[in-house]
Amino acid sequence: MAKDRSALTVEGLGLNLPYSIEAEQAVLGAAILNNDLVAQMVGRLRPEQFYSRQYGEIFTEISAMSNSSMAVDFVTLLGRVVDAGIFDTAEAAKICLTDLAQTVPHLSNMDSYMDIIEQKYLIRCLMNTACEILDLSGKESDAQLLLENAEQKIYEIRRGKDQSVMQSMRSVLLETLGYLQEISGKGEPVGVPTGFRLLDRLLGGGFGKTDLVILAARPGMGKTSFALNIAVNVAKRGKIPVAVFSLEMSKDQLVTRILSSQAGVGSQSLRTGNLSDNDWQNIAIASEDMGKMQIFLDDTPSITVAEIKAKVRRINQDPERPDIGFIVIDYLQLMNSGIQTDSRVQAVSEITRSLKILAKELNVPVLCLSQLNRSTERGNPSHRPSLADLRDSGSIEQDADEVLFLLREAYYNDGSEGEQVNATQATVIVAKNRHGETNDVPLAWDGAHTRFTDVEFNA
Repeated sequence: MAKDRSALTVEGLGLNLPYSIEAEQAVLGAAILNNDLVAQMVGRLRPEQFYSRQYGEIFTEISAMSNSSMAVDFVTLLGRVVDAGIFDTAEAAKICLTDLAQTVPHLSNMDSYMDIIEQKYLIRCLMNTACEILDLSGKESDAQLLLENAEQKIYEIRRGKDQSVMQSMRSVLLETLGYLQEISGKGEPVGVPTGFRLLDRLLGGGFGKTDLVILAARPGMGKTSFALNIAVNVAKRGKIPVAVFSLEMSKDQLVTRILSSQAGVGSQSLRTGNLSDNDWQNIAIASEDMGKMQIFLDDTPSITVAEIKAKVRRINQDPERPDIGFIVIDYLQLMNSGIQTDSRVQAVSEITRSLKILAKELNVPVLCLSQLNRSTERGNPSHRPSLADLRDSGSIEQDADEVLFLLREAYYNDGSEGEQVNATQATVIVAKNRHGETNDVPLAWDGAHTRFTDVEFNA
């Protein structure tokens, strides 16, 4: 009889999940005996890494006490585990904690005990993941989907995440409170700052991690330049690695634009090679700065979200380099959805949904550029775009955490009709902001050097 693949598990394959109860007991016992070791444990281990459910719950209480700056000892921990209902009776809790405190081989070996817990946990994750991959392989015929799924699962394990483990509200709350304590009083931005002061203020410190940000404008408005300006600010000021995927422009063209804005040399001069000695001096200085920026460029046409994810993962595998912290994609309508469909709306919907998942899985903001419908140029005297003008699909508005529109009045009026037009004025319209208010942000545009700046800085 054929084996029922729907019930494929490690146990079903006759394998035993590895664990070390002794190491788990030693770590918990050390926390009871020496409060000075608790911070180190909480900073390194997580409750789900304990094979024993009961020991994991005890560690959750230890973490909660540490985050609340409470001292951990036998008496204080006993009260916590009894109140949390981890044991059937207070006497059972007392017996367990007593046994833990008496089974610590040596406090100086704490790092080794934590190593054992981590290693056993990783092997358990790999074994369970292997079963999931094998199970899916028997049901799914799409090889590319299988590879993407397998790569994603391994990547999550490598990053210390196990998406198959459900976490309790209490556990997530402890992580949140610990994060709030970490950032409290530092005065540092919580998100990824764009480098534009007024925009960062409106967005609450910049783009939030896991956010999908849509930047939309008509062709020629400067959205690529604005996105590159932000990418440079993130890499240069924030020291955050950036990945830029350009489906329209080549890598050489992108670097030329960045060089123009950083060196203060006209883009026309760079294209024609008509450069003065002073230009070359500025280029040399800017090139040295640009060489230090961790910006990775890719100009693969018609790329898919799965390919973007795979390329970012490869960069993140380098242990000598911080992980990518910001992704720019130029632009949405040129991407390949990876699905076979005659409906462009359905394809774009799949892309935006996948981009949001990408931002969440990699824990980075994703800035994706998008085109607008021509309706902003017909029957609209102000030419001010709205969410309804997003091209191809309403899912763009639905999936995005923030939607930004770029508007330059000089784009529509060059002053030939006698009207006063300031060609340096630009506006970023924050039309959707899931984390705060919406408003307009004034900027200054320097077309010769393809760069936007804060109004105050330009003045």
